[in-house]
Amino acid sequence: MPNERLILILEDAQSRRERMTAVLGEFDSSIRVFVFPTAAEFMREYEALHQRACIISLDHDLESPNDDVDPGDGTMVAQFLAEREPACPVIVHSSNVERADLMIYLLQNAGWRVERVGPIGDDWIETSWRIELQKLIAGCA
Repeated sequence: MPNERLILILEDAQSRRERMTAVLGEFDSSIRVFVFPTAAEFMREYEALHQRACIISLDHDLESPNDDVDPGDGTMVAQFLAEREPACPVIVHSSNVERADLMIYLLQNAGWRVERVGPIGDDWIETSWRIELQKLIAGCA
């Protein structure tokens, strides 16, 4: 679909992926969600998807889905994105404050719009992440 809008999410935790997808289901059903558990998967698929992306949300600390896969981290993805033309706003949703700050620095210095959502409390996805997402979705063309 040429006018299809996408949200790209880097998140390793299955429970958070499910909760994020559920929150996104409350919004415009024409927006498709792609969730990547590893940095390599995100970067591999990005080139094919970025022209339709309207929001990216990035975690930092990623755990391996199995012992033989290096999951990478959000800094790898932030550096990767910083080497490309800004495509859409980015939400950094990592609890690793030091690395989240580095991700924000890399992206902002490359001209990306970045918002920070700290995962505070058990319902941060349904509250603060949802609120930020709602603001950004309003700007999706």
